[in-house]
Amino acid sequence: MKVINDNSCGWINDLIPRHNIKSLVKKKVECDWLIVGAGYTGLSAARKLGQLYPNEKVILVDAQSAGEGASGRNSGYLVDTTLNDGFTSNKEIENYKKKTDIYALGINCVKNFIKEYQVDCDWNECGKYFASSKPKDKKILNNFSATLSNLGFEHNLLEEKELSNRLGTSFYNIALYTKGGILLHPGKLVRSMINALPNSVELYENSSLLSWSSTKDYISCDFNNGKITTKKIIFATNGFLKSLGIKENYNFPITLTASITRQLTDEEFNTMGQPKEWGVLPVRPMGATIRMTKDKRILIRNTAEVHDPLNMPEKILKKRSKIQMIGIKKRFPYLSDDIIQSTWSGIVSRTRNSSQIFEKIKENIFVAGCYNGSGIGVGTLFGEQIAIKASGENSTEIETIEKRRRPTLLPSEPFLNFGIKTRLLYERLRAKSEI
Repeated sequence: MKVINDNSCGWINDLIPRHNIKSLVKKKVECDWLIVGAGYTGLSAARKLGQLYPNEKVILVDAQSAGEGASGRNSGYLVDTTLNDGFTSNKEIENYKKKTDIYALGINCVKNFIKEYQVDCDWNECGKYFASSKPKDKKILNNFSATLSNLGFEHNLLEEKELSNRLGTSFYNIALYTKGGILLHPGKLVRSMINALPNSVELYENSSLLSWSSTKDYISCDFNNGKITTKKIIFATNGFLKSLGIKENYNFPITLTASITRQLTDEEFNTMGQPKEWGVLPVRPMGATIRMTKDKRILIRNTAEVHDPLNMPEKILKKRSKIQMIGIKKRFPYLSDDIIQSTWSGIVSRTRNSSQIFEKIKENIFVAGCYNGSGIGVGTLFGEQIAIKASGENSTEIETIEKRRRPTLLPSEPFLNFGIKTRLLYERLRAKSEI
């Protein structure tokens, strides 16, 4: 599995470049614990194992630079609630509550990390908006409001004038604001997790896992530049689980692209009404995710597609950037046509029923992933807890996680690929005006 990411992610390019990056160069290495994937999940698992077993050998490996996959490339929403994730009626409210219980644990997990390590990641407990330009979507938001009221979430419905004052755009007609959401800089957060790794953890980057096999006592992993034999392994590759043969009949990757503008000028920001930092999620699944950042930039994500998850060519990326420029101009028509500073791709891992994977596959093989767009909090939580589970221990967090609805079996190919493409096309047409 060789991942070739574009190098134009605005979040990552905000950071000071890292040095002393090590790749696996030894022909054969043995360890007690191997974690594959150095995003939120893998970094959190490695940190926890390093704390639990300071005298055991823990190795963390990533096919690219640590933290520079989906973890450093997402939109920076730490969610307390989500709208488009599979619950359809009051009959599903118990499953939705189980999911929001996990979100709450995820928020707390990230909060604890930030407090312990004094992390600056532009943390802002400003909440978030589910917004639409279509007045008829008020029905969807009213139904969602009833669900949130039943579960005790603080929220309120907003319409045109108040929305325009808060967001600095008259594009939206209706929105539901939820208080518990948090906005942050994902690149800064994941970089801090790399810096917080215990000295006992060995990190190897740009080391691609090609194949693996297991026996009763050991797992043998062949990389592009070496071989690792381990007693226990944790797979934390999220969107790439399927390509490694992990729960491949239960998860699939979707490729997203996003763009971020340069910093707004004083004149542009004044024209907008000098709004405070905000984040909007779409009411319709294929609508645009859009943010006004702390440093007065606009981020937009309005594409999702079935695409080779290992590489997004620059030519295609430029086409997606044009779509994002259209989305920005719809909302802020007075901004210049060349305001986008960077465009990048990223992978989200999905399951059929929007549930997560967290389990022991064999006595010495564990996996956590498939966060369906909620990877900052849930990924951090699942990393810590899968390390505890792999240690043979239990926790109240694991008990809450285990209550969730399990992922359901996917159709076989070619029906799966056809079904995903058809559904994405259908949702894209429904949300055409929201892009």
